Amino acid sequence: MPEFARIADLSRFPERLQGGVVAIGNFDGVHRGHQVVLSRALDEARAIGAPALALTFEPHPRQFFRPDAPLFRLTPADLKARLIEALGFDAVVELPFTAGFAAQSAEEFVDRILIEGLGIRHVVTGFDFHFGKDRKGGPAFLMEAGRAKGFQVSLLDAFRDEGAEVISSSRIRELLCKGDVAQSAGLLGYRYTVEGVVSRGKQLGRTLGYPTANKALADDNGLRHGIYAVRLRDASGTLHDGVASFGRRPTVDDAGAPLLETFVFDFSGDLYGQTCTVSFFGFLRGEEKFASLDDLVVQMKRDEEEARTLLAGVRPLGPLDSLVAF
Repeated sequence: MPEFARIADLSRFPERLQGGVVAIGNFDGVHRGHQVVLSRALDEARAIGAPALALTFEPHPRQFFRPDAPLFRLTPADLKARLIEALGFDAVVELPFTAGFAAQSAEEFVDRILIEGLGIRHVVTGFDFHFGKDRKGGPAFLMEAGRAKGFQVSLLDAFRDEGAEVISSSRIRELLCKGDVAQSAGLLGYRYTVEGVVSRGKQLGRTLGYPTANKALADDNGLRHGIYAVRLRDASGTLHDGVASFGRRPTVDDAGAPLLETFVFDFSGDLYGQTCTVSFFGFLRGEEKFASLDDLVVQMKRDEEEARTLLAGVRPLGPLDSLVAF
């Protein structure tokens, strides 16, 4: 079976992937709404025996147009690609969103990207997808382009949750900013997950009996500061239950950049230098400043017990959850 491909340069687009079905979107979060679009593209590709492609943009267009307003990315490019691969796609095309790209017309996007670059047979996207300079390419334009140039177009309505609310990346970001990792997981279809290299800290946790694997998250990460029940996957793929603190350590120094500090249960190995993922299962409490380190340790023991209990009863939410957290 051909290896999954990540492509940023269309001049090197593989011949084997020409003539495919392409799902188009930013897909930040690869949430349940995105998964409907992606699943439809997969179904269409399998029905005609064509490659299944996901077309997305890096950086996120909002980061390009509003560099002064940091965007809380739910899934950086590497994680997004792995999730799309796990769904069964043959490739993800990560087009560089540059000034030149933003300046091209809707007609040029269709001709240069979709037809000359990808040789597509079918486009699947959301009903509100717009493209080209000044967003002049919309659903009607895309449908007409398909009729004129010989490719099919499927436009899907917004996907709603069990409460009839639209599932969106912005809604999930708002939930995570409140620390609501449980409800955000229901909208994502998997537990919110971050990735990074474990670095050496001040090792105060080790002296308190709670050694932690520390990693800095992206500057734009908007997750609420607090204590969470988590699972850490190490570089070997092994999963470990744990409890994590994300924030500025108010009892210790209350300074510097926020840090994710994960205490891994029943583990004595060395994770320094490893690229690990941490998946969030439950919010336990907000950050607190304790009167003493002894008081902090007492609370940490309570946090550990609560996290162990919560993690003992969890089940996968779906295939992507099995990939990241089970």
